[in-house]
Amino acid sequence: MELYLLCLFAFLAGFIDSIVGGGGLVQVPAFFVLYPQLSVPNVVGSNRLASAVGTSVAAWNYARNVRIPWETVLYAGISAAIFSYLGATVQSLLPSAVLKPVILLLIVAIAIYTYRKKDFGSADRFRIPEAHIPRWSVGLGVVLGFYNGFVGPGTGSLLVFGFVSVIGYSFLKASAISKVVNVVSDVSSLVFFISHQYVLFHLALPMMVFNVAGSYAGSRMAVLRGNQFIRKVFLVVVVGIVLRFAWDVFG
Repeated sequence: MELYLLCLFAFLAGFIDSIVGGGGLVQVPAFFVLYPQLSVPNVVGSNRLASAVGTSVAAWNYARNVRIPWETVLYAGISAAIFSYLGATVQSLLPSAVLKPVILLLIVAIAIYTYRKKDFGSADRFRIPEAHIPRWSVGLGVVLGFYNGFVGPGTGSLLVFGFVSVIGYSFLKASAISKVVNVVSDVSSLVFFISHQYVLFHLALPMMVFNVAGSYAGSRMAVLRGNQFIRKVFLVVVVGIVLRFAWDVFG
C-alpha cells in the first residue's frame, strides 16, 4: 500500500513539476511520511532518480513545441551541474536548516511580486542586453544549482522565476529552459547519491514510471494553455513552498 501511494504522489509531483517546478514539495514529504525509517539521503537520492527521468521527458516535450534558447541552457546548465554536485556534498556535511529562514523570506517576496504584476512573464521582455544573457545565465545556474543540491524543493520554480524576472523570458519559455537546466543539475547531484549508494532502486524505479507519466501530461497542458495558465500554477506552487518552509522553520 505504501508503494502504491508513493507512486500516486509521484504522478502528481511529475504533473506539477513539469509545468512550473515544485514537484518535490509533493513527492519528498510523502516519501518521509510513508517511509519514516529511511534516512534523508535515501529519500532525497531515490526521489532524485525518479524526478530526473520525469523532468527529462518534460524537457523533451517542451523542446518539440517551444523555441528554446540553447545558449542560455548551455551556460546555466553547466554552472548548475557543477554547483549542484557541490551543494549535495555540502548537504551531507551541514544541516540545511541554517538557510531555511532566509529562503522563506525570499519566497514570500517572490509570491507577492508575482501576484502584484499581472503581466509578469506574459511575453519575452528582456531586462538586460542580449549579449549579457550568458553571464547572467551562469549566475542563475551557480546560485540555483547549489540550492538544488543543498536544499532541493522548489528549485524548478525558482529557476522559472529567475529566468522571467532577471533575464525577461516569458513563463512558457522560462519553464522550458528550467526543465533542461533541471535535468543537467539533477543528473549531476544524482551521481553523488548513486556513487554513495543512497538510491533505493526498488522504490525509485516504480516512482520513476509514474513521475514520467505525470511529467508528460503536465508539460503537454502547459504548452497548450500558455503563459497565464503557467503563472497561476506558479503562484499556487509558490504558496505551497512558503507553507513548506514555514513549517520547517517554525514547526
